[in-house]
Amino acid sequence: MAIAVNNQITIPDQELQFSFSRSGGPGGQNVNKVNSRATMRWCPDQSGAIPEDVLQRFLTRYRHRLTKDGELILNSQRYRDQGRNMEDCCRRLAEMINSVFEAPVKRRPTKPSRGANARRLNDKKEQAQRKQSRKRPRMDD
Repeated sequence: MAIAVNNQITIPDQELQFSFSRSGGPGGQNVNKVNSRATMRWCPDQSGAIPEDVLQRFLTRYRHRLTKDGELILNSQRYRDQGRNMEDCCRRLAEMINSVFEAPVKRRPTKPSRGANARRLNDKKEQAQRKQSRKRPRMDD
């Protein structure tokens, strides 16, 4: 099952490795008997499906989620059946890649407006006056 991230990126299923285990939490016999938790492993470094710039942004943003071998591991035990948990892992991976698909817009530094500058200077003068009025008057000859 290949993951269609968007109309430009599709991750082939050969790059994904799934394993299944028993999920935790309440649920009685179903939880104790059925391997419904899905664990997906994917190595972004070895993926040919992702453009280089998107890959670099992905590795930078999700570096804390990667293992020492550079592998991304996603777990899902949200649903009671294996298939839906597999789809949940795939959906989450697609969302992660989509979040870094477009390059962030660079901030253009702006200058304060003339009015903002005037207000700042006026506030400074008022503050200086306030502090000046707290001083003891000087006794000049």
